[in-house]
This record gives sequence, C-alpha cells and structure tokens, in this order.
Amino acid sequence: MNIAIVGTGYVGLVSGTCFAELGANVTCVDVNTQKIENLKRGEIPIYEPNLDSMVSRNMKAGRLHFTTDLASVLDDVEVVFSAVGTPPDEDGSADLRYVLEVAKTVGQHMNKYLVVVTKSTVPVGTAKKVKAAIQTELDRRGVQIDFDVASNPEFLKEGNAIDDFMKPDRVVVGVESEKAKELMTRLYKPMLLSNFRVIFMDIPSAEMTKYAANSMLATRISFMNDIANLCELVGADVNMVRKGIGTDSRIGSKFLYPGCGYGGSCFPKDVKALIKTAAKNGYDMRVLNAVETVNEDQKNILFEKFKKHFGGNIRGKKVAIWGLAFKPETDDMREAPSLTLIDRLLKAGCKVCAYDPVAMGECKRRIGDVISYGKNMYDTVLDADAIFHVTEWKEFRLPAWGVVKKTMKQPVILDGRNIYDVKELQDLGFVYHCIGK
Repeated sequence: MNIAIVGTGYVGLVSGTCFAELGANVTCVDVNTQKIENLKRGEIPIYEPNLDSMVSRNMKAGRLHFTTDLASVLDDVEVVFSAVGTPPDEDGSADLRYVLEVAKTVGQHMNKYLVVVTKSTVPVGTAKKVKAAIQTELDRRGVQIDFDVASNPEFLKEGNAIDDFMKPDRVVVGVESEKAKELMTRLYKPMLLSNFRVIFMDIPSAEMTKYAANSMLATRISFMNDIANLCELVGADVNMVRKGIGTDSRIGSKFLYPGCGYGGSCFPKDVKALIKTAAKNGYDMRVLNAVETVNEDQKNILFEKFKKHFGGNIRGKKVAIWGLAFKPETDDMREAPSLTLIDRLLKAGCKVCAYDPVAMGECKRRIGDVISYGKNMYDTVLDADAIFHVTEWKEFRLPAWGVVKKTMKQPVILDGRNIYDVKELQDLGFVYHCIGK
C-alpha cells in the first residue's frame, strides 16, 4: 500500500517509519528542504529511542522515502496523512493554517480518489474545513474527483513512541464512508491481525477523543498536584495517598504522580485548545480552566520552596538543575517546567548550571548561554547552594551522594519528581525538599 505523510515532526516521522516497518510504501513530505536532505542522509531531527535505526533500515529496504514536493507523489498514493503542526494561536485556539495548506495542495494536484487523513491534533470540525478546502480547489480546476476525509489521531508518548505505535491500546479512526473505512482497515490490517483494537467512529467523535484523552490525563496530574500541596499543609504523605487511591480499580495508578507541573507539545496546547473550542460554542470548561491554573502554579513550586528555604535571600546563589526536557527520553522542551524555573532563578539574580543527557542542545537553541551547562550531573554541583531535580532521567536515580555533598557549598536538594529517599538523604546531612510530604 502506498501512502504519503506530510510533516516530519514527532508524529509524522514516527508514524511514517512505523507504517514502513509494517510493509507499507511510505513517502514523508516536508516543506523544510534542509530537514528532508538531512533525513535522506539518515540524520534524524528529533530524539526518539531506536528511531534512527528503524529509519535507516526502511530506507535501505526501499519502503521509506523523503521529498519536499507533495504534488509529485499524489498520483502514486492511496492515502495522504496530514501530520503538520497545530501550534496554539495567540488566543489559545489551534492554528490550522498548515493543515489547510496541505488540504489546498491536495485539491490543486490530485487526479484520482484519495483519502486525506488528519493525524495532527485538531479541534472538532476541522475535517469539514479540510473537506471544504479540497473541494474549493477542485471546483476552481473544474474537475470532479471523489475523495474522502478521515480523522486518525495519534496517541504516541515521546520517548516511547515506537512501542506506542506498534503495540497501541487502541487505534481511533473517524470516517464518513464505507470506502474510506475499507481503505483504512486495509492499512491497519497488521494491527488487526495482532488483535489490537481499531475503533471506527464518526469524524467529530474521533477529533474529540484525542482532546478528551489528553485533557483527562492533564486533569489527573493537576489533581494530584493539588492533593500533594494540601498533604504538605496537613502532614500527610502524598506517596502513601497515591498508593491508597491507585489500588482502586475505578481510579488506577497511572498519571497519579505529583511533580513540578506537566509540559510538552500536547497537554498544555490541547487543554488550551479544548477550552477555546468550548468558549466558541458558548460553554465554559470550568474543570479544565482549573487544571491549567494549577499547572501554571505548580511550575513555580520548586522556586518558591527554594526562596522560602533561604528566607528570600537568594541573590547570587549558585544552583544546579538536573534535567531540562519536559520528560525523560526526549529532547523536547516545549512548555518544560525547567524553562519557568530558569526564568525565575535568573530574574532573582541566581547563577544556574544545568545538565540533561540529551536536551542541552535544545536548551541552548532556546535560551542561549544565559546559563552554564555541565558535562555531567556532578559538574553542575560544584560550589552549588542547591540542586533542583526537574526531569526524572534514569541516570539521576542513584547519584554518588558523598561526592555531591563534598562539592556543594550547601547540601540542599529540591526534588521536583519525588524519587529520592528522605531518610537516606537526611542521614547523609542533606536538607531535602520534595512535593507533597
């Protein structure tokens, strides 16, 4: 089966490569010439475990191709996936300009039946706009060509995206016709053979499913952060509370970990977009507004603990930051809590030295050399007054605490992910602050 995927970010590149791995003939399309040239040389623009080897393998097998020219492949493919970015507009709504540009290009150059599938996270009603954009271009050409639109939202977690694609909890597909359903069934046949659930539904429901899923997960995080903050005030231990409620089968244990706020390319953007979609339809998403407020406050919690510990006297203090990416196993820093923390620290006159296994290049691209960067986590703590643990990379789990304490000016740890043992660190002479106990 021949397919095209427009956009070579996390969603497009991972999806295209995985479809090729399943035997499809895939052409990935992007307007960024440099990115496409790099991909042809096997240079991957994102960090995702094992993606580079899978790209290389499928290119060598002749199943994975890259181009900047979508028009040139439309005659050879049956399905076009749109996986372009939908960044938040100034008002928080999803910016659909790139999605509609893809639709316009398809309408200008298609010569046979196609299914145009939106893979990007888009508001309810986007499929209608995509359909209208394609039809407008066909009308301008004065031609009658059948086509279908569909919605196939992704549920990939950065850092685990390949497994999420190959072994999904479910595949959600929104269609309008039996013909489109048959084509999408054929594409996902390898999943069906492995007994994975492919759930067909109407398009508006598929579009809403993605937003609802991400908003529910964001809600669980903000709820636990709220509970954690209350635990501190009443003397409870949020880790015990988490275990206590997580054993309830109606609740479950996932996404109940308190911390210093969620970030990334999905949760913040999608919560904002759903709130905006509701407002446009005359409805106030009261729960999600609270979720967003709690999260913004939570990104400041480590700074406030730091400030309180030193009685407000923090100007000139040197601090170490362990972890910059919004989560481990990625270099993505979009909406990362570390960015809020760094901003607060610098404005307060602190000196910052940070280390992240893969995200330091991305951090330099974003903020430059306003902070210093360590060669490893031990490099950051030299003469430091405090350590901020922000991203739970595996290599941060078992530091040589004796070495850390000897090199620090003051043995203060602010753990934004609650991974360290309080008693162990206190016995070693550290002052330990975490979240929710």
